[in-house]
Amino acid sequence: MASLNTVLVPLVALLVTVASASNFYNDFDITWGDGRAKILSDGDLLTLNLDKASGSGFQSRNEYLFGKIDMQLKLVPGNSAGTVTAYYVSSKGSAWDEIDFEFLGNLSGDPYILHTNVFSQGKGNREQQFYLWFDPTADFHTYSILWNPQRIVFSVDGTPIREFKNLESMEVPCPKNQPMRICSSLWNADDWATRGGLVKTDWALAPFTASYRNFNAEACVLSNGVSSCGTTTSPPASTSNAWFSEELDSTRQERLKWVRENYMVYNYCHDVNRFPQGLPTECSMS
Repeated sequence: MASLNTVLVPLVALLVTVASASNFYNDFDITWGDGRAKILSDGDLLTLNLDKASGSGFQSRNEYLFGKIDMQLKLVPGNSAGTVTAYYVSSKGSAWDEIDFEFLGNLSGDPYILHTNVFSQGKGNREQQFYLWFDPTADFHTYSILWNPQRIVFSVDGTPIREFKNLESMEVPCPKNQPMRICSSLWNADDWATRGGLVKTDWALAPFTASYRNFNAEACVLSNGVSSCGTTTSPPASTSNAWFSEELDSTRQERLKWVRENYMVYNYCHDVNRFPQGLPTECSMS
């Protein structure tokens, strides 16, 4: 394994802080949907819509190489069965890296399933799923990705729900050297999203709408193919770079344990039928 000082490849990036009062006009491009995605309220709000003809999506203008990224989402209310709201960071190419939040819709009164996954070099199969301890359609809630050279942490309203550590010494692939864009989409997946595809999308309820606000990122940003992000043990000077070596303190570890004991509904590390040759290496290190 390379030393931590050499984890960053010669991509050049600049450590910046994107203001929490970020403007969607400045930071994101609508990428598809033929007018179904809209930026509103002078750039403070973005909405994605799904109807029978199409969904919609957007992505960040910047590419990020490590960072702490927050976004507030309010999910499709009511009967959202068959719909998926995806919020993730991803690189390009056949050997892409990706860190996923996916919100699987459900019948009115039933809880959303929050689906998470980590891809490295085009391979995922690291799904963990959770119920939420609140109604994610009633108001905005903050969904965060911490991605630094040591770990990936998924958080909801500041509460960690999942930690994926960099275990390259154990030959576990981990996203570490491909810059990624922030992406989101709202789309129809009624062939699998709700009860394995048993419950279909009710198009009489369309259009379905998910809303976004208060994007914030403290991150290494790729700029013109050149990076000054520094080494993993000595990031560039900044007024706010604690995320670069952030780890879970005892309080957050207890919150993580609470979520996993009370709200986790699927963990690939417990699915012995799926891995007849043995569970993935990282499962023994959890």
